[in-house]
Amino acid sequence: MPELPEVETVLRTLAPRVTGRVIREARYLSPLAAGGEPDAMAAALSGRRILEVRRKGKYLIFPLDTGWMRIHLRMTGRVLIDAPRTPWTRALLEFDDGHTLVFDDPRQFGRMLWSSAPPDDVSRLGPDALDLDAAAFAARLRGRRGRVKPLLLNQRILSGLGNIYVDEALHRARIHPLTPAARLGPVRLARLHQAVAEVLAEAIAAGGSSISDYVDAEGRRGWFQLAHRVYGREGQPCPGCGTAIRRMVVAQRGTHYCPRCQRV
Repeated sequence: MPELPEVETVLRTLAPRVTGRVIREARYLSPLAAGGEPDAMAAALSGRRILEVRRKGKYLIFPLDTGWMRIHLRMTGRVLIDAPRTPWTRALLEFDDGHTLVFDDPRQFGRMLWSSAPPDDVSRLGPDALDLDAAAFAARLRGRRGRVKPLLLNQRILSGLGNIYVDEALHRARIHPLTPAARLGPVRLARLHQAVAEVLAEAIAAGGSSISDYVDAEGRRGWFQLAHRVYGREGQPCPGCGTAIRRMVVAQRGTHYCPRCQRV
């Protein structure tokens, strides 16, 4: 699933192309992309002007001259400018300047929806992972029951982080994924905040991680997957100590860690 760095990269490549543009026509080729209401969604979007493009967590948010559009890519969604239609194209936006936004999604978990007010599912998200200083970050985790990895994946606590970047940040911070959050003192919380900030910044600079379907709005792959220290590297040596990276399941997610650098 595209996480914060991937969605931020899509935003940065998409915003200059669509900000200020009028959606001349919206078409849905799959009712799932429209939340089961393709005709209503198409009618609501057609004729609307995109005022800006924002991001909150893993959502792309488009304030319009009437209402709001939001896109969640989920597992395999892609937002592309002027790309050819494919068997996986689920929606199209044609703009007044002749360009087209293509929403492709092979697995059909993604959504492109309109609402008359700021969407509830976005308002329920926790603070964006890029927006918190060390003190605010620590306050989100301090004293919470539960293990640190599932808490970091909880979008109501902190939005934008997913499996890849939680694993990478925990490794840099030398914190085991199953460590109870209540056991993280000020030093380790500060170290974790720094690790999250560094991993996200480096991943954005690299255009995100292209492991399967992800590309930016221009169709370009990211390359941060080449810099992963633990994610997807089971059995390979830890870059810090040389111990073989292990994999386990945490919160129903494949989780990669170094048993020597990251002790419970």
